[in-house]
Amino acid sequence: MAVTTPPSLPLAPAGHARAILALGLPLIGSHLAQFALHVTDTIMLGWYGVLPLAAGVLGASSFFVLFVLGSGFAKAVMPMVASANAGGDDAQVRRVTRMGMWLSILFGVLIYPAFWWADLILLRLGQKPEVAALAGEYLRIAGLGMIPALLVMVLKSYLAALERTQVVLWVTVAAVPVNGFLNWALIFGNWGVPELGVAGSAIATVAVQVFSLVILCLYAALLRSLRSYQLFIRFWRPDWLAMRDVFRLGWPMGLTGLAESGMFQASALMMGWIGTVELAAHGIAMEITALTFMVHVGLSNAVTVRTGALDGAGDVAGLRRGAKVGIALSILFAAMTMVFFVALPEPVISLFLDPAEPARAQIIAIGTALLICAAIFQFADSMQVMALGLLAGVQDTRIPMAFAAVSYWGIGIPASYLLAFPMGYGAVGLWLGLVVGLVCASISLMLRFWLRLPRA
Repeated sequence: MAVTTPPSLPLAPAGHARAILALGLPLIGSHLAQFALHVTDTIMLGWYGVLPLAAGVLGASSFFVLFVLGSGFAKAVMPMVASANAGGDDAQVRRVTRMGMWLSILFGVLIYPAFWWADLILLRLGQKPEVAALAGEYLRIAGLGMIPALLVMVLKSYLAALERTQVVLWVTVAAVPVNGFLNWALIFGNWGVPELGVAGSAIATVAVQVFSLVILCLYAALLRSLRSYQLFIRFWRPDWLAMRDVFRLGWPMGLTGLAESGMFQASALMMGWIGTVELAAHGIAMEITALTFMVHVGLSNAVTVRTGALDGAGDVAGLRRGAKVGIALSILFAAMTMVFFVALPEPVISLFLDPAEPARAQIIAIGTALLICAAIFQFADSMQVMALGLLAGVQDTRIPMAFAAVSYWGIGIPASYLLAFPMGYGAVGLWLGLVVGLVCASISLMLRFWLRLPRA
C-alpha cells in the first residue's frame, strides 16, 4: 500500500501553496540544518586561523563539487519515486531507490583517488602550497564520507517523495550538535582529545555522515508504514532495468549540478589567485549566500515532488498552477533576502572571524562588497534552481544540462575572469561574472519548462 495518494484534482492556487509549504518547510529546515553543519565548520576554522579557514573552505568546496556530481542519482530518485507512488506502484518505488543507492556506492568508490591526490591537483590548479597541503589533508579524510553522504541523500529523496519530510528534518537537526561537539573537540584539542585542526574538522564531518545514515536506514527499515516497500530485503540483488532508468535520469542531473557548483568552485580557485585574505572573505560570503539559497532548494525539492506526482496523475492543469505558485513563493523570499544582504552585511560577516584576527577589517570590507553582489543575483539564482526542480519533476534533464553548462561555463566563468583580471575589478568583478551566468541559466531553463509543457 502506498504511503501517499495522488494530489487532489483540481487545487486552487492557495491549495497548491499549502501543499508546497507542507512539503517544503521541513525540507527547507533540513537544508538549513545541513548547511549549519558547514557553517559550524567554517566558523570554528575561522577561529582557529586564516590559513586553516582558507584551506577548509577550499577543501569543503572541492568535496561539494564531487558530491554534487555523484548526487544526480539521488536526485533522480525523488521524481521517480513520487511518480511511481502516485500510480500506486510500490515495487517501482523500491526498485529505483535501491538502484539509486547502488549507483551512489559505485560513484563513491570510483571517485576516491581524486581525494587522495587532492593536494597535487590543487597545486596544479594554481593554489598556494601551504593552502593546497592543508586542503589535501582535509580531503583525504573527508573523501571517506562520500559514500555515506550520498546514501543519506538517496534516503532523504526517497522519504521526501513519500512525503516523510519530518524525519528528514529531525535527523539533520540532530546532526548539528553532534557536529559542533566533535569539531570543538577535534579542531582545538578540547576535553583531552588531540588538537587536529583541519583534519579534525574532516573527521567530524565523516562521523556525522555515518550517524545520519544509520538513523535513516533504521527508520526506513523499521517503520511499519514503510515496511511494504521492503527496501533492504535482498538489497544485494541487482535490478539492471531500474539501474538503467535511474542512471539515464540521474547523470544529467549530476552534471547540471556539477556545472553550477563547478562555477562557484572555479570562482574560489580564481579568488585564491588574488590572495588568501580575498579567498577567506569569498568563503564567508559564499557561506552566507548559500545559507539563504537553502530555502530555494527546499522549495525546489517540494515542487519536484509535487510536479512528479501531478505528472504521474496526468494533471497538466494542476501542474501548471502548482509551478506558478512555487515560482511566486521563491520570488517572495528572494526579495526578502536582497534586503537582508544590503542592510546587515558587516554584523553577519563578523560572526565568522576571531575578534583578534589581524586581517579582520580587510576581510569584512571585501565580504561586504561581495554580499552586495549577491543581492543582485538573488532573483536569478532562485529562478534557475526552481526551473531545475520543475524540469526534474517532469523527468526532463538532458537539455537542461546543456543549457546550464553553456550558461555557467560558456558565459559565467569567462565573464568572471574578464571582469576580475583583464578589466581589474578583482574580487567584486569575479562575483559580477557569476551574476551574468546565473541570469542566462534562469532565463533559458524557465523558457525550457514552459515551452515544453503541454497546454491544459
